[in-house]
Amino acid sequence: MKVGRNELCPCGSGKKYKRCCMDSASKQHAEIFDDFAQAVAMTPDLTLDELNLVAQHKMNERNNRANEDFCGLTPTQMANWLYAPFSELEGVHITVPNDLSASPVMRYLSLIIDEIGQQGGSIKATAKGNLPVKLVKQASELLPEFAVSEFETVPGVSEYRGSNEDQFNALHYTRILAEISGIIYLKGGHYYVEKKAQTQGLADFFLPMLETAVRRYKWSYLDGWSEEVDLQPFWLFMLWRLQTHCSVDKLNSEVSTAFPDLLKQIPHDEYFSQQDQLNSMIDSRFVVRFLQFWGFLTIDPRRYIGGVRVLREATVLPLLRQSFAFSV
Repeated sequence: MKVGRNELCPCGSGKKYKRCCMDSASKQHAEIFDDFAQAVAMTPDLTLDELNLVAQHKMNERNNRANEDFCGLTPTQMANWLYAPFSELEGVHITVPNDLSASPVMRYLSLIIDEIGQQGGSIKATAKGNLPVKLVKQASELLPEFAVSEFETVPGVSEYRGSNEDQFNALHYTRILAEISGIIYLKGGHYYVEKKAQTQGLADFFLPMLETAVRRYKWSYLDGWSEEVDLQPFWLFMLWRLQTHCSVDKLNSEVSTAFPDLLKQIPHDEYFSQQDQLNSMIDSRFVVRFLQFWGFLTIDPRRYIGGVRVLREATVLPLLRQSFAFSV
């Protein structure tokens, strides 16, 4: 079925087709047409049914051919990673690790659930609907147990410490994921654990929380970059590449090559190029406030040392390899 220029793009970005994947799709259609035309020129006496078979064969052949721009993935593989339901992703096996204590998100979730249980089934929220200050303090005290603690030395700018939830991004992120996932809920100024979640253990929440993080939570929420640019559909591709080579700089280049339309969605800025803006979005939304929050990797926050730019190299932590095993 043909997608209209002003219809929503089938990639799920929420943007109009003409402002998202239309150029890439047009390029692919042109390449398939060229292949088809060449085949017809070589055998001009084909019947209509035979022509249809040739066209179908050419499309299947191209869709299952390794694409250099996709770092060797085929268009069929990439389509699965972009559009398939979480439970139907191919080429990757997602497992719940036996030990989740190294994950800030899962530790904070455990702390919230335990505190609700210890307080008789609910905890009182602040006037703004945030978690109580006592719990925030308890969560702050967990920082030394996480691998990221070596970089979080100044409490005033830490993602993992704060005097209240508004100043504690990793905890705030966890609470929002837990609500969207249907694990906790706010009612009458108090937080409760959903009835269906009361008999489940922490490991049971890993996959629902992860799916919420990559499919339902809005990645632009905690930053000031353009909301027009949606990186979430590409999360698994980015995770695969970063797990492969650990270079954020290389990842930025690979994303721009594989999905060039992303750059077109970024507004022009007097001080930052479109590529620089995209790099910052990948760093903020994907590397720091997804992978680090989950305890999948760490990265030195310094961009320059002695006036020299530092290569953005990530350190992959055991939890990442325990959770994701790629077979592509």
